[in-house]
Amino acid sequence: MPIETTASVVAQVPDGAELLAVPFDSALSPEVELHLPVSDLLAHYEAKGEAGEIVEVPVARAGGVGRVLLYGVGDGSPRALRKAGAALTRRAKGRDTLTVVAPEGDVAAFAEAALLAAYSFKIGNGGKKPVRALAFAGADAAQVRRAQVVAQAVALARDLANTPSSVKNPAWLAERAAEVGVPARIWDEEQLQADGFGGILAVGRGSASPPRLIQLSYTPAEPTDRHVVLVGKGITFDSGGLSLKPNENMKTQKTDMAGGAVVIAVLGALAELGAPVRVTGLIASAENMPSGTAQRPSDVIKHYGGRTVEVLNTDAEGRLVLADALAYADAVLDPDEVVDIATLTGAITVALGRNVGAVYASDDALAKQLLDAGQDSDDRLWRMPLIEDYAPALESSIADLANVEAGSRFGAGSITAALFLREFAGRRPWAHLDIAGVGRSTVDEGTLTKGATGFGVRLLLEWLTRA
Repeated sequence: MPIETTASVVAQVPDGAELLAVPFDSALSPEVELHLPVSDLLAHYEAKGEAGEIVEVPVARAGGVGRVLLYGVGDGSPRALRKAGAALTRRAKGRDTLTVVAPEGDVAAFAEAALLAAYSFKIGNGGKKPVRALAFAGADAAQVRRAQVVAQAVALARDLANTPSSVKNPAWLAERAAEVGVPARIWDEEQLQADGFGGILAVGRGSASPPRLIQLSYTPAEPTDRHVVLVGKGITFDSGGLSLKPNENMKTQKTDMAGGAVVIAVLGALAELGAPVRVTGLIASAENMPSGTAQRPSDVIKHYGGRTVEVLNTDAEGRLVLADALAYADAVLDPDEVVDIATLTGAITVALGRNVGAVYASDDALAKQLLDAGQDSDDRLWRMPLIEDYAPALESSIADLANVEAGSRFGAGSITAALFLREFAGRRPWAHLDIAGVGRSTVDEGTLTKGATGFGVRLLLEWLTRA
C-alpha cells in the first residue's frame, strides 16, 4: 500500500513531544535541551554510537511520561544514516508522531530510509501499524520532499509486485501503469499480433489472460536531446509454462514482474523530481501458464524485427518478452541509451546473493554511471562480464538463436541470458540489470519488508535526475 506515514519539517522541537529522537552528538551539545545526564546514560548502556543503535530513556512530560530515543549514526555516511533512519521508524511502530532532530549529513537518505521502513503490504487488518507521522526538526525541506517522492515510488513498485496474481494480470498492470500521470500507449493481443511481437505473444499463449505491451513517455519541461529507454519484464505470474516449476519455486512468482513495476514507478516519479532527460518506459507483460495452447519446448518463434528463436525451455520466458521490447526500442524509438531490468535468472542469486544486483553493459561509461548511482542510492550493483566465449551457448541448428544453452557446457546462466538480450539491443549503449536476487526480501529488516523490495527505483531515479 502507499506509505501512510507522513513526513514534515518543523523549525524546532515542539514542547512536550511525546516521542523525540536525538542523535548522540546533538544530545551532548547545548542546542538540544534534554535535561538528562546524557553522558552517564550512554556510558551506562555502553552505547558506541553505531548506526541503528538506540537508547530509549523515559522523561517526565506534562500529564504523563514521554520518551527520548538517543540514536547513533555511525560514521555519518549516507549508508549509516539510512540504517539509523530505518531503525527509528521501526522502534516507533504503533506511535502517533515521532519528532526527529535531523542528523548532520545526507538528510534525504535518512528520511527516505525512515519512510521505507514504514512500508507494509497487508490484505486485511491486523498487526501494529507504522508510526503515523515523522516530524523532522531542523531538516532541509527540499531533501525531505525528495525523500518522500522516492520512497513513494519504491512503495508503488512494491505494491504492484506484491499484489496477488489472483488480482493482477497483464491488462490490470496496463491499467495501473496508465494511472501514473504520463502518456501511455497499450498494445493488446491483436495489436501485438499485427505489429509482430512474437516473443510476448508466445509467452502469453498458455494463459486465459492475454499479454500486453505498455509504453509510458516522460518529457521534461526544458527541451533536451537525450533520450533514455527503460525496459521492464512484466511477467504477472510465472509457472514456468510447460517447463513447469516445482510448487515451492512458484510461491514467489507473483513478483516476477518486479522489473516492470520498477519502470512504471520510475516514470511516475520523474516529473516531481524534475528529471532533465526524456524517458520512455516499455513493460513487456504476459502470464506464463501451461495449457493446451501454451508454447512448447522446441517451438520456434519470430521476434519483433524478424529474428527467430528456438525455445528450449519455456521457463526462460523473461528474455523472450524483453527481446521484443528491446528490438522495438532499437528500431523505432532511437534512444541514446537503453537499460532493461528484470528478475531474470536464479543463477545471479547464486553469484551475488540477495544484497547486490547485477549490471551487464555494452558501454563502459554507462556501466560506471549506473554503478555510481547504485552506490549513492543504496541499490548497489556489481558489474558482471559479457564473456564472448560463452556466446556459442545460444546457437541453434534451426533458428537464429536458442533461448537457453542446450546442455551444460558453459553453465553461466546469468551471463548467457545477458548475451541473449544483447542480440536485440542493437549497437547503442545498453545495460541489463538482473535483479532476481535483490528483487525479493525474505526478512523484515532495515528498509525492507518481506516480499518485493522495489530494487532499482532509487538507482534509476538517481541516475536519471543527475544533471
